[in-house]
Amino acid sequence: MDKHIPSAMATKTGGPAETRRRIKAVILGSLGNLVEWYDFYAYTAFALYFSAAFFPSKDPVVQQLNAAVLFAATFLVRPIGGVLFGYIADRYGRRPSLMLSVLCMCVGSLMIAATPTYATIGIAAPVILAIARVIESLSLGGEYGASATYLSEVAEPHRRGFYSSFQYVTLIGGQLTAIIVLLLLQEVFLSIDALKAWGWRIPFVIGALLAIFIGIMRRNLPETEIFTETKRVVSRPGLLRGLTSHWREVLIVMGLTAGGTAAFYTFTTYMQTFVKLTVGLDYRTTTFIIFASLVFATILQPLYGALSDRIGRKPMLMFFGIAGTLATAPILLTLQHVKSPLIVLLLICAAWLFTAGYTSINAIVKAELFPTSIRATGVAVPYAFTVSLFGGTAPAIALYFKRIGHEAWFSYYLTGMIFLSFLVYAFMSETKGRIREISS
Repeated sequence: MDKHIPSAMATKTGGPAETRRRIKAVILGSLGNLVEWYDFYAYTAFALYFSAAFFPSKDPVVQQLNAAVLFAATFLVRPIGGVLFGYIADRYGRRPSLMLSVLCMCVGSLMIAATPTYATIGIAAPVILAIARVIESLSLGGEYGASATYLSEVAEPHRRGFYSSFQYVTLIGGQLTAIIVLLLLQEVFLSIDALKAWGWRIPFVIGALLAIFIGIMRRNLPETEIFTETKRVVSRPGLLRGLTSHWREVLIVMGLTAGGTAAFYTFTTYMQTFVKLTVGLDYRTTTFIIFASLVFATILQPLYGALSDRIGRKPMLMFFGIAGTLATAPILLTLQHVKSPLIVLLLICAAWLFTAGYTSINAIVKAELFPTSIRATGVAVPYAFTVSLFGGTAPAIALYFKRIGHEAWFSYYLTGMIFLSFLVYAFMSETKGRIREISS
């Protein structure tokens, strides 16, 4: 049976030196997460500029739909990444898994930067682009589980929610960094025509170089003490046995993730396309609005994470489930008809007020469900599978509804997904204080 008693390392808080060690570990782990997500989101941030180079069409909606379909399709391989890197993290350590994942992201970014356009090599162009995105998706499929596990294990027990919230701080920070690069290129260094012609390659070169830098930094990433001790005293279950023996937790992860990931990818990935094509704002205004909304979302993450350390994880998830069910459709339907940039920004920020109830703590909730010996895999695999079904597909579903003339249907779809997750939140137990160190 599982023991829910904390180990010596989990309860040890230490003095200032120990606190500095924990903070350094969190920073090193988080920076790598930021670079990985920057590389991944550079695709979305610059899709408006490069989609025509790979998917020639006279209809911009069709171009964006093709790009979104590829975005969604590559999510299908994320569970494979979760299995691969989760196994490495649980068998050999969190550090080697984190190092390997960021190096894979480097390879994917370099491939995108160097791929010729459709006009040059024909159908081979989108094929190579797809292969590069598959490599990036494999990387991210493992990064989430290893990163969530690492941050939960280096955190002090009474601050796990706060520390773990930095996973989404850096995740959103990756998208913010991609938008900052976009703003600098389109506002300072290049014209719109130059961006469409060749400038869109620059962010992928930057991402590859940053990934190399982080890979070097992660060589000095300290392994978590919980993993090191557990490896000495507990035998490692096989991958399939580990997941099947914790099937309830696997199902809980899938259920609590479905609505949250659909909302997250709606209000991050899809919002840029939505504001441009539906609201009808220009490129620059769209970029500034998305940037400002993501800054707001980033600020909310540690605030909500710290709050969960005081009141528990379940109240935060319940808040997201209730508010999301009631407010998602009104916000999206209103956004379709407003033209004021300020109102658009305020509405997106309003959506983040409840979406952050999920994003800020979902990683620690999942980590608190599994014992150390299977934690990285238990977090990564069901999460990646659910994200591939409901997160990565959100932009493509929204654009499909738009293309057939029923854009409003997506708002009801998203509301339904959040409500289904709310049912899981309502019946699941509180996880705060339940880090499961040992499984025997």
